Amino acid sequence: MSVVAGVLVAAAVTPAMAVSGLAATNAITLFDNLPNYLKIGELAEGSTIYATAADGSLHKLATFYEQNREEIAWEDIPQFAKDAAVSGEDPRFFEHGGVDAQGTLKAAVQLALGRGGGRGGSSITQQYVKNVQVQNAVMNAKTTKEREDAVDAATEPTPDRKLKEIRLAIGVEKNYTKTQILAGYLNIAYFGGTVYGIEAASKYYFGGVSAKDLTLEQVASLLAIVNYPEKFRLDRPDSVKNGAANGYADNKSRRDYILHKMLTYQKIGAEQYAAAIAAPVVPTITPPTTGCEAAGGAGFFCDYVYWSIRTNEAFGATADERVEKLRRGGLDIYTTLDLGLQAAAEAAINENVPSTDSRFDVGATAVTVQPGTGRIVAMAQNKTFSNDPEVLKANGPSWTSVNYNTDIDYGGSSGFQPGSTYKAFTLGEWVNAGHSLRENFDGRRRTFTHFTNSCDGDWSGNFAPRNDDGRIASNAVDATKWSVNSSFVAMASKLDLCKIKELAQSFGVHRADADPLQMFPSDVLGTQEVAPLTMAEAFAGIANGGVTCSPTAIDRIVDRFDKEIAPPARDCTQAVPANVANAMAYAMQQTFAGGGTATASNTGTGVPHIGKTGTTDSAKDTWMIGASAKAATAVWVGNVTGEANLRNLRFDSGQAATARHRIWPRIMKVADDAWGGGAFAEPDASALRVVRAGIPEVVGKAPEDARRILEAAGFGVTDAGQQDSELPAGLVSATSPSGTAPRGATISLYTSNGARIPTPKPTPSG
Repeated sequence: MSVVAGVLVAAAVTPAMAVSGLAATNAITLFDNLPNYLKIGELAEGSTIYATAADGSLHKLATFYEQNREEIAWEDIPQFAKDAAVSGEDPRFFEHGGVDAQGTLKAAVQLALGRGGGRGGSSITQQYVKNVQVQNAVMNAKTTKEREDAVDAATEPTPDRKLKEIRLAIGVEKNYTKTQILAGYLNIAYFGGTVYGIEAASKYYFGGVSAKDLTLEQVASLLAIVNYPEKFRLDRPDSVKNGAANGYADNKSRRDYILHKMLTYQKIGAEQYAAAIAAPVVPTITPPTTGCEAAGGAGFFCDYVYWSIRTNEAFGATADERVEKLRRGGLDIYTTLDLGLQAAAEAAINENVPSTDSRFDVGATAVTVQPGTGRIVAMAQNKTFSNDPEVLKANGPSWTSVNYNTDIDYGGSSGFQPGSTYKAFTLGEWVNAGHSLRENFDGRRRTFTHFTNSCDGDWSGNFAPRNDDGRIASNAVDATKWSVNSSFVAMASKLDLCKIKELAQSFGVHRADADPLQMFPSDVLGTQEVAPLTMAEAFAGIANGGVTCSPTAIDRIVDRFDKEIAPPARDCTQAVPANVANAMAYAMQQTFAGGGTATASNTGTGVPHIGKTGTTDSAKDTWMIGASAKAATAVWVGNVTGEANLRNLRFDSGQAATARHRIWPRIMKVADDAWGGGAFAEPDASALRVVRAGIPEVVGKAPEDARRILEAAGFGVTDAGQQDSELPAGLVSATSPSGTAPRGATISLYTSNGARIPTPKPTPSG
């Protein structure tokens, strides 16, 4: 005890003071050898995600934090708080050199008697040192165990730790002004729970009010908490000793002590003191929300922002480090979300699709991206977002943590079959391979037995796709306009399935579950599970002349020092040549024309659109995807799990299978009105050429031979039945047309029934 007391007394005055006694002399030597420099690192400060309104104002979507803190400058800290801290905790703060001799000696005695654990006379500077050490431990720890061990070492109630704290406090006083130390103390102080710093404490305990607007008695109540947070905190109204029933008696006692000290040291007058003492302690707890649940309908977009940071190596080597950067780094994240379009998307879904349905596991999404930038400007879902298991359990299936808009690696689902919207990529490869949009082919329903696949080996078997109606399309424009399955499979049979897959991939298409993208004949009709955001990205690329940009949700990131941090990179590539994209867009515009499958989604704005509908087998999934030159929107309505047929169900808004057509135009009308959208570039003449070819002469041949010859020449063949003919029965008697026809046209074969008797040739006279 002699050693401890000698050192503490010596430190309180100056290490150079001569202190009698060998113990004190040795203690001073020991003290002098302790480190006296404390690195004051960054405070853990939450990050905030913002969206920008049309008028340029910022709207806070969510905050992520580990410690709820808002650091404020010296001039923004109310004078009452500065005076209350000094009066209640360290009246000689502006006089000593970092250590208060009287308080420190008292602390030494308590430590020697085994009564450590409280602050016990520590000066504000010493308390600041301890808090900085704790904060440094939190910020430097890579694991929870490291953090806990470091915090324990920084707060261990031992003479050794006290000595180091004192030595560091003296060093801090040499390197920082009193105002810097006091401001740092009030910003770092712990106020119970996850609340740190006077600004966050003010908003938490007193109804969201900033510290500068607090009353004297409220400030004193806050500073009372700092002395012993577990005892004096105000967010436990049911506490027997410090709850609402007894007027928060413990806190009030400490508050009144601080007010008395402020009066004693002439920081307040007698009237102020009397009024403050008479005021009851009335907290208005306002819990801050952490995470994307606070973003409401934009919660799923907010979650995509979170995953964009979590998966980006620019924010740390591991996912845990990136999340810690978000929770501690004090980042301001400015997103791409357009609040007006987001509101339209939320309303369109909420008014047309229920959040739950007793008949099936209903899901619906809408996501919009900008062609040419990949900026996600709207993302909505028919659920409410939360990733808190307790909240999800309490609210049932109308809430979810799964973002149906995106991939499983971004907090999303394993994807949904896109149905006929996927035909866009067969259309693209058809043009890319040199075929014309007006080129004829046999689009009839039939069985296909062979497909070329240079990636995985050619396919052989029997594939006979069904059509949704009786229409037959014999060129790519009509096939797209009417979405005829057999026509697209016929096109694919003349292409390389591998090349169709590669073209889809060039537009950013990939499976949502991270498995490799496949390409079997059935995949021409959209059976690979893909996320809506991926499809919106692809259609934006088609609308943008083939230039496809990866989706991005972040425009800017600024750290606590107003330093710009590079957001996740935007990757834009030329997926297909512009002339191919223009041809795709030309055909996809026809879906909005009379008889087209997208006519129910016309917006009436006059802005040109491209589009494609999609309905999977048994109408399990229904889609409407389309774009102007300024916005591309994908809408999906379907089964999250299960196999319910949406054509057999109705919502309050109408048939379930057509809900997509009640959602898509509402969103796109807002986009059209806001941004317009010019005409799409016309395709090259070659994309619309009608190529004619000579029809081989097959009259007189067996039908099997005739079919083989005509198909080898690039024509389709159909049996037109028998006709009277002089030729022997069973042989080809005629073709329709004959001579020439558009390449790929279907040639009708007539066969002889042998019924017509040849006219005898006249016998020559003479």
